[in-house]
Amino acid sequence: MNGHADGEEIASRVRQRFAATAAPVTPAAVVSAVRAEPAAAVLGDTAVLRIAGRVHDDLVGAGPLAPLLADPEVTDVLVNANRVWVDRGQGLHQVAVPMGTVDDVRRLAQRLAAGAGRRLDDGSPYADARLPDGTRLHAVLPPVATDGPYLSLRTFRQRPFTLDDLVRQGTVPRPVAPVLAAVVAARLAYLVVGGTGSGKTTLLNTLLGQVPGNERIVLVEDAAELRPLHPHVVGLQARTSNVEGAGAVGLSDLVRQALRMRPDRLVVGECRGGEVVDLLAALNTGHDGGAGTLHANAPSDVPARLEALGMLGGLPRAALHAQVAAALQVLLQVRRGARGRVLESVCLLLPDGPDRLVTVVPAWVRGHGPGPAAQALGVLLRERDVPVPSVLGEAWRGGTERDGRAGAPARHGELG
Repeated sequence: MNGHADGEEIASRVRQRFAATAAPVTPAAVVSAVRAEPAAAVLGDTAVLRIAGRVHDDLVGAGPLAPLLADPEVTDVLVNANRVWVDRGQGLHQVAVPMGTVDDVRRLAQRLAAGAGRRLDDGSPYADARLPDGTRLHAVLPPVATDGPYLSLRTFRQRPFTLDDLVRQGTVPRPVAPVLAAVVAARLAYLVVGGTGSGKTTLLNTLLGQVPGNERIVLVEDAAELRPLHPHVVGLQARTSNVEGAGAVGLSDLVRQALRMRPDRLVVGECRGGEVVDLLAALNTGHDGGAGTLHANAPSDVPARLEALGMLGGLPRAALHAQVAAALQVLLQVRRGARGRVLESVCLLLPDGPDRLVTVVPAWVRGHGPGPAAQALGVLLRERDVPVPSVLGEAWRGGTERDGRAGAPARHGELG
């Protein structure tokens, strides 16, 4: 007797039975259906539960992708037709997963999308969805996906990292961890910047866990990903339009709603459009300590990126720089390298020149230590009665204060 072949046959028959009867697919119902199979009489409880789990995943879960999504080390699962790639924090690697035919992958994509209330078919060949476990799904069908279907899944971590976790993993150097904690304690507004998959959401999630427990955090996100370890968090999630093209709720609308919810900390999960204008306006009207993430390859790209987003919201360049200078103080750059995701730099946004345009000045850079803005960051912390961490204290003791800055303005990467 071939146990694996018998298990596949049992699973196939049970799947067909549920498909034919349209009965509710509960875990208990699937186990009962497997036990009812004559061939299951010789199987032990462990084998029956394993088959039932696989059938349940195939019918209502992520099918053959379920074990990968349950792996706590996996951050991304990508499917190109029937080939599967995963990222466990060290870059993408192809793995052997029995996905079946391209038609099987298409049905899996459509079932996942439908379970999340999204349409995915020839008339609407791509969809964004959030699975019940929090996993974010993006799916594209042929012919838009030339060799597809393509599935991109970003997993949801049930237990967020703590700052100590990031230190142990090497993401944040131990001497710099107090700097991040001090930025949060001082209620400085900050953006976490970096490329795709660099760990922006992970770092922001971790830092929100540092917010005092008596403060209320209001999250505004395009897709709900942030789940900080904090006792008082409420979230607002954008909504796409329905099949008739109505009912969309954008981030700008949600930022304005969030301001009516008495936030102590207003957080925009990712600034990608005109909502940056509403966020800056909020931070400039007494809602300090806010935060967000921004796609940018380098900190020096951030002013231009904010200018482009500000234009989408109808904010002229000069007004945008004035708002940023008054509302945002800190940039935290993360990067994905060969050894994983790391905090690359801590920078300040400081106005410079006769036009008072915002420039990015490093306060700390990995591999170099304190930068030209280390003293300025120390000033901001002391003004808010927050102790200056020792890694910044060296620059504080060694520099001379001039307009709250150590030395002349320097672009990111120039350490002086």
